[in-house]
Amino acid sequence: MQNNGLIKLFAFLFGIVSIYQLSFTFIASNQEAKAAAYAENAITADQPDFIALREVVEAQYLDSIGGIDLYGGLTSYNDAKGKELNKGLDLKGGINVILQISVRDILKGLADYTKNPVFNKALDEADELQKDTDDPYVESFFVAFESIKGTSNLADPDIFANRNLSDQINFEMSDEEVRPIIRRKIDESIISAFEVLRKRIDKFGVTQPNIQRLGTSGRILVELPGAKDVERVKNLLQSTAQLEFWETYKNDQFFTFLTEANEVVKTLEAAQPAEAQAEDENSAIDDLLADVEAQDSITPAVGNPLLDLVRGYSYQGGPVLAQFAKKDMDKVMGYLDLPEVRRLLPKDLRYVNFAWGKPNPNADVVDLYLIKSNRDAAAPLSGGVIVDAVQTYSQLGQPAVSMQMDSKGARVWENMTGKAFKEGSNIAIVLDDVVYSAPGVNNGAIAGGRSEITGTFTLNEAIDLANVLRAGKLPASAEIIQSEIVGPSLGKEAIQSGMYSFLIALLIVLVWMIFYYGSSGIYADIALALNILLIFGILAGLGAVLTLPGIAGIVLTIGISVDANVLIFERIREELRKGKGALKSVADGFNNALSSILDANITTGLTALILFVFGTGPIKGFATTLLIGIGTSLFTAIFITRLFIDGRLFNGKKVSFSTRATENILSNISFAFLSKRKVAYAVSGVLVLVSLVSLNFNGLNQGVDFVGGRSYTVRFDQIMNPSEVESNLVETFGSAEVKTFGEDNQLKITTKYKIDEEGSEIDQEIYNKLYDALQSFLPDGYSYDEFVNGAEDKTVGIMSSIKVGPTIADDIKKNSYLAVVGSLIVVFLYILLRFRKWQFSLGAVAAVFHDVLIVLGIFSLTYSIMPFNMEINQAFIAAILTVIGYSLNDTVVVFDRIREYTTDHPKSNLDETVNSALNSTLSRTLNTSLTTLLVLLAIFIFGGESIRGFMFALIVGVLVGTYSSVFIATPVMFDTQNKDKA
Repeated sequence: MQNNGLIKLFAFLFGIVSIYQLSFTFIASNQEAKAAAYAENAITADQPDFIALREVVEAQYLDSIGGIDLYGGLTSYNDAKGKELNKGLDLKGGINVILQISVRDILKGLADYTKNPVFNKALDEADELQKDTDDPYVESFFVAFESIKGTSNLADPDIFANRNLSDQINFEMSDEEVRPIIRRKIDESIISAFEVLRKRIDKFGVTQPNIQRLGTSGRILVELPGAKDVERVKNLLQSTAQLEFWETYKNDQFFTFLTEANEVVKTLEAAQPAEAQAEDENSAIDDLLADVEAQDSITPAVGNPLLDLVRGYSYQGGPVLAQFAKKDMDKVMGYLDLPEVRRLLPKDLRYVNFAWGKPNPNADVVDLYLIKSNRDAAAPLSGGVIVDAVQTYSQLGQPAVSMQMDSKGARVWENMTGKAFKEGSNIAIVLDDVVYSAPGVNNGAIAGGRSEITGTFTLNEAIDLANVLRAGKLPASAEIIQSEIVGPSLGKEAIQSGMYSFLIALLIVLVWMIFYYGSSGIYADIALALNILLIFGILAGLGAVLTLPGIAGIVLTIGISVDANVLIFERIREELRKGKGALKSVADGFNNALSSILDANITTGLTALILFVFGTGPIKGFATTLLIGIGTSLFTAIFITRLFIDGRLFNGKKVSFSTRATENILSNISFAFLSKRKVAYAVSGVLVLVSLVSLNFNGLNQGVDFVGGRSYTVRFDQIMNPSEVESNLVETFGSAEVKTFGEDNQLKITTKYKIDEEGSEIDQEIYNKLYDALQSFLPDGYSYDEFVNGAEDKTVGIMSSIKVGPTIADDIKKNSYLAVVGSLIVVFLYILLRFRKWQFSLGAVAAVFHDVLIVLGIFSLTYSIMPFNMEINQAFIAAILTVIGYSLNDTVVVFDRIREYTTDHPKSNLDETVNSALNSTLSRTLNTSLTTLLVLLAIFIFGGESIRGFMFALIVGVLVGTYSSVFIATPVMFDTQNKDKA
């Protein structure tokens, strides 16, 4: 081989660069271990809120050393952290969410919250249109508005030609002229939301956060590796940070109001039974049950429906009307919002806004405040005037937030506080419709624009509140439509299981190559070790994210790398059997194998590329490592292995390509494969038919990725009975599925309860219901926070969770379909291009269809009896695409040999040529399949529960793919060609 020196140089440089890139990972990890040890020593476990305090101390430690030179000035912690190998959520733990910025809210804001009936009806119809289309929300709105507008136009003064947009839209504009302006304003609002979220995340304290805007739909992806506090993250991301300062009424102005309201409610409820009898008797049974349940929940057993809910009163003259139990908040507000109750208010109090205070986690009651609102519900002072906010401590030593206003806000604040001082009233500080505090003013007007928010804050709540106020408010509400939460302890377990599977698979391959090929196998092993080093080095250099499926991709790459060496070594053995010398055999072996290696890896690479384009999260990580691995495998197998072999042969030393045990294995076979094709067709026909019948009647166990829903992995301290837990959860959620997931003390719980409803309050409700339903199975005294939030040593509670809304589930399903169909089309075209005959493409695609249907059929037949998870989700689609790539890999190797034989022996009969090609490649086919299966089995057994179904699909796919490349793809190609021509 020419240019040996250049190959050596490149190999040396690539190796050194990879080691250099990976060194940053070890440096950063070492410093973080020191920080964690320092925080643990500084904050003892008996201190209140010690976990949050340790996180703060750890972050402060790392901040303090971030810029200090390490290792003689070669790097610093901050520099190393920015260059380390990123670990995904499944390895590090953390939170991954997709937020949907409400374009509906943006449109309402652009229209200045108009009450125009046509505009608001168009919004409602746009909501319905969105259920059946992938178009952006604004386009659905335009379609809906056009269909119902009548004489209305988008540029009407009470729609978009309002005071806020008067400099861009006037009432003379046509709808066609208004639409691009609205699209641009919506895009600007989404960009603003993106920037606000980015600022909040930057201050959150996690390392290597990731935030991306997804297309033009208003979706934003947020990844926070290492985040542990679930509720804290959700509040940070979903809080609109709508800060308002309101004047308040005094409660003595409402002295008789509660009593009068109670009598009105009592009268209304007394009339309900008579009204209920007049209802349509043909109502659906579920509606009737819902009505009964609703009436039961709002009808107290005693005669005072409102007064009996009062749990206490505040001081006279204060801003609090009364105190109520947390569980009664919705009921109380429902009573107070009744038109008959609102009519009790005198004219000067009719705009009162009843607002709840911030609940105290240590108390069961919550205050109901009296906010002095107005006709437009516009606050005298809003958070837009805040120029800075910092976490401080109150005079009582409790966490608080200090704010500084701009000059305009300072003047309004001075007037408001001066008025409150004179009247002896209070000023309510309201964030996202919740009253955080309502201080009085005791020392006259407050000048300078400085104010403080106090309340029942934890340290993290105060820090986050300061951050969101400093970052600014979101221009519209943000709902979590997809989320994945992995606890840090589960991440540690995933790393451990991933490394076990990786090392065991590597050891199996290293030993097998030496056993089968002797000294040449040693050189292949050295090339494989370099290959692995290059993969990790490139991942670190590119800033890619390593995930558990990514580790599976690396392990699968080991199989691909071995396949290239097997192809080469088998060709060399063929040349040696022809009596050629060692040097000539090696040269011809490498040259003859090159075409097959390139074709096989290109087809696998194409499917991996499609997976990269359509996949998300961990699946994209799998595709990334597979693509990198294909490139490095080609380099190490073709160049590095040959470098060692040539170097030894040129020095007059021997290189063995077999051992005594393997020297003549499959070397002199002559099996008539084509004569058995009808039997193979019959067997495959039965398997495909059984698969189709099962898919039609039994279906597939579709995961939440495809149907929407919430799924929780919950671990207990005892062996659990899934049926018993499921019966409890069905009573709570109406429908739920519970299965053992891995060990007998771990369950996977799936429910579609309220999946069509969005909002953090819905998520909170489900967490509470899940905790209540499972509390009897948890250790005594196990708290809600311990159950929900993550910890490094967590062994009981929610270990991970996934939420997928119905809209995004449809998108995932569509993308999965496009990925599979797209890969088949691309592969058909590639094989047509390479082999110039459509029969080869047809044979390959027929085999792939055969393989995919059988894999689906086996999953359909066995998902209810297998002891591991066999859901059809994004990981399964990744497995299907990998099976497609592997099946094509095998098929292309056979086709390449057929092409070679037809070129060398143009007058031979096609059946003889095909049989010879199949026999000559059989050793390679079985050898590669066996090593790949051993690798996959190692991952299946040791790789962890989360990827076991994924690995099972690959194992079935490899077995079926090996069979189909010999007995389906090649016979179909043969039967569709002219048998009289080569």
